[in-house]
Amino acid sequence: MTSATTESGGAAAAPRWQPIAAIDRRVLGVLVEKAKTTPDTYPLSLNALVTGCNQKNNRHPLTQYEAEDVEGSLDRLRMLGAVAAVQGSGRVGKYRHYMYEWLGVEKVELGVMAELLLRGAQTEGELRGRAARMDPIPDLSALRVVMDSLKAKGLVQALTPEGRGQIVTHTLYLPEEMEKLRRLHGEPARAVDGPSVSPPEYVSHAAPPRTVPAATLPIGAQPAAPSQATASGGELSALRREVDELRSALAQLRADLADLTSQSKRNSDELVALRQSLGG
Repeated sequence: MTSATTESGGAAAAPRWQPIAAIDRRVLGVLVEKAKTTPDTYPLSLNALVTGCNQKNNRHPLTQYEAEDVEGSLDRLRMLGAVAAVQGSGRVGKYRHYMYEWLGVEKVELGVMAELLLRGAQTEGELRGRAARMDPIPDLSALRVVMDSLKAKGLVQALTPEGRGQIVTHTLYLPEEMEKLRRLHGEPARAVDGPSVSPPEYVSHAAPPRTVPAATLPIGAQPAAPSQATASGGELSALRREVDELRSALAQLRADLADLTSQSKRNSDELVALRQSLGG
């Protein structure tokens, strides 16, 4: 693995990342997310980390971790050099990440990795929309440049073939989890003990072309070519996948708007309380 530079531009040591448990991936994803999106509240207290791990939007799967679970995860991540405890205001201990150094990545690469850690496998379109809230990613072409770099570092991999709706994920899963993901997103033809169920985005709704057996054709006749309606089945499937991506992006925008509204209300309440304390 090669060395990288941190967000501030300084030289970084060789990356030290390794596969880790699901709760550890969630904790790291939250630390990176909050550092990028709400820097005023970062580093995070244990309670803030628990809340961030269990929040309802931009998380998959949803969790109900207890403070003891997250504290145990922090202990493991500190031993791995991915997290450090820092002194917060008063006596409240807080935590920060060392993910630039631990993964050996650049600024935008870390935002992409954070989204993959928070939500797992997803399409490139979903990933671009979600990661762009941390760092600008104008389009899929820009994302693919970042993804190529992360693939070269061994941090991400594709689970489905290239093309519209390709599904990608990170490589920090434990071996048994990664194997399960590969089976889930593998081609149905690979199944050996019964038919497998494809992810919804990849279910084809086009009927296979119908042909007449050669033995039943009149002498000299040629089998009929597949109809134009059948030939356009792939385009129909692509459109359905694109609609699914748009729906997912819209749901994410709604969740982000709800977060902003909630934050605005909290800020307003704090301002009122401050004025009252000052006698205003």
